[in-house]
Amino acid sequence: MKRVLILPIAGVLAAWLPAIAQDAATETDGRWSIHFQATSIGQHHGSFDSPYEGVNSLPPHPESRVSLTATIFLAYRVNSWTELVVDPEVAGGKGFGAVTGIAGFTNGEIPRVASATPTLYPARAYLRNTWALDPQTEMVEGGPNQLSGAQPVCRFTLITGKFAITDFFDNNQYSHDPRRQFMNWSLMSNGAWDYPADTRGYTVGTVQELTMRTWSLRAASVMEPTEANGPTFDTRIAKNRGEAVEWEQRYRALGHNGALRLLGFLNRERAGTFRDAILEGGTPDLSPTRRPGTQKYGFGVNLEQEITRDIGAFARYGWSDGKTEAWAFTQIDRSVSGGVAIQGRLWGRRADQIGVAAVRNYLSGDDRSFLAAGGSGFIIGDGRLNYAPESIAETYYVWRATAQWTFTLDYQHVVNPAYNHDRGPVSVATLRVHWEK
Repeated sequence: MKRVLILPIAGVLAAWLPAIAQDAATETDGRWSIHFQATSIGQHHGSFDSPYEGVNSLPPHPESRVSLTATIFLAYRVNSWTELVVDPEVAGGKGFGAVTGIAGFTNGEIPRVASATPTLYPARAYLRNTWALDPQTEMVEGGPNQLSGAQPVCRFTLITGKFAITDFFDNNQYSHDPRRQFMNWSLMSNGAWDYPADTRGYTVGTVQELTMRTWSLRAASVMEPTEANGPTFDTRIAKNRGEAVEWEQRYRALGHNGALRLLGFLNRERAGTFRDAILEGGTPDLSPTRRPGTQKYGFGVNLEQEITRDIGAFARYGWSDGKTEAWAFTQIDRSVSGGVAIQGRLWGRRADQIGVAAVRNYLSGDDRSFLAAGGSGFIIGDGRLNYAPESIAETYYVWRATAQWTFTLDYQHVVNPAYNHDRGPVSVATLRVHWEK
């Protein structure tokens, strides 16, 4: 019943937000800004082969699910070097199988929450302090959480408060935004990075960024959830926290822009280890093996390259040590992906876009053994495992109907869902409706 209510609620919000935005001055001399977005995603998968199921298996019968997010982006310039950002957000809906059964899940807008009822919460609330390192400035166009005006070309930025760490790390202009681009979890971000976040994808901490003309260096120290995929943060930051560092090199190749990002991460969390769970005997259970300060580490490589004015390509590779359970994002130990985005100017629809991408996700040996013995993480677990890499292809067409409204048709094909060759493949059809102001 709650799922059925999502569609009319989405319609009300879609009508309400544009109405109030018509009278809102979104930018006032770069001093403050207010922007809005609402996104509703409807997905359907059909039946597929499933000789057995576990506690976290994707249901093999047809499912239709709808999700909704609506966000107000508020930014205010306190003084010449300090900005305040606050984003109230509403989210509701459910994913397939309560968001289980596929490591590279198909809807980047759906968190793994217990209730489908739309809920209001503060998505972001942080201060951004910027210090100039050089007198040269550049003009910045205003947008969500971005004030218009001049900013130093060379600068040091400190961000403190609540945010999504992926707001600042692992960015890619062709594959990072599930509201406009690819929707699969392992395409919107580095799948092997179990990035620190609560159930809804946000964390609390600090980000420091040094930006020069052709490169940036950023680092973060943020809070981990108290439990796997949990809604609250662990305040024992001396033992449990997430840390990340990223180098970004911007360049031009044959007259076209590109960027290379190298990510390293180290998580300390009250997590369990696969090998210890197996040694306990019987069906592996991670709970008895959980210890404060358990480490998970890894790295990522992220490349974006403009090919022509209307075609861009991207590629990512991610690796984690694969010894400990997934704690915040998803159960992927290795991931390789790539794809292209094509602007509609080529066929006379300059604001439209086509995207085509593929991703292949892998498990470590310890992780495989854990699942094969009947263990389960918070997102996958079929009770047994005939291991094969999880392979996903995604393609979409974005039709920009007006300046504010876009409609997307998306198709994903998942082979070996949850790394299990005995189940699937699964085909997922999606309609995404997005409004922004």
